Amino acid sequence: MDTGRNIGFIGAGNMAEALINGFISSGLVSPGRIFASDKVKERLLWLAERYEITVYNKNYEVAANSDIIFLTIKPQDVEAALKDIAELMDETKLIVSVMAGKTIDTLHSILERSGVGTHPPIIRAMPNTPALIREGAIGLYAEGRVKEEDVTLVKRLFGSVGVVVELEEEGLLNTVTALSGSGPAYVFLLIEALIEAGIRGGLTPDDARTLAVQTVAGAGRLLKKTDSSPEELIKRVASPGGTTIAGLSVLEKAGFKDIILKTVEAAKRRAEELAEED
Repeated sequence: MDTGRNIGFIGAGNMAEALINGFISSGLVSPGRIFASDKVKERLLWLAERYEITVYNKNYEVAANSDIIFLTIKPQDVEAALKDIAELMDETKLIVSVMAGKTIDTLHSILERSGVGTHPPIIRAMPNTPALIREGAIGLYAEGRVKEEDVTLVKRLFGSVGVVVELEEEGLLNTVTALSGSGPAYVFLLIEALIEAGIRGGLTPDDARTLAVQTVAGAGRLLKKTDSSPEELIKRVASPGGTTIAGLSVLEKAGFKDIILKTVEAAKRRAEELAEED
């Protein structure tokens, strides 16, 4: 069912495309209600042809035609982008930022410097790359000025590309960034290691990849579809004196769990540092 709202994207990269695809495929937004701008003309032409959306080379044209404006740009480009659209902003517009490190206060400060009349309400969200295949994990925080129906709508929109968790504090987005935003890279590194182990054990690269990828994907789906905890599922696999116990003992001696905890903590600290940069 179409939401009846016009959706704009400032920045037309991979994440913007993932959202556009999800919105259209789910039937939540018709192509005629989607607008996008980007620095790269060829990218816009490709998106227009593939998804039949309307594209512009000026950010203010997107803002003028949109009710909800997604900032799908790099953090270093936000000042210029908001300067382009500040004069068009008021309480009837809604900004949704998917940028890491740029707080709602920072976005309002940039709008203020850019000559905004009335500040628009702002939602921040942190999707991850599996949103490209509509299997994303998304953390979302809305400032108090956002209408409840708009929060519900934006959650529905993001729900078209994955699972959405609404947060009670904006600062928790730093944890989301470290856990699920950066998390796919940690999983890819694990898969890379499993593939290499398979090859060392005599498997062909193709067979090793197939088995490693399916093992990780299947384990995730199994955990998602059961009420069991990870600890309980480990016990089901790890028979006393068996092969799994032998492998797990190596991970435990190497401090595998502690390494993961420190990995997420390091990413969270970096997210916090980025949030402090204006």
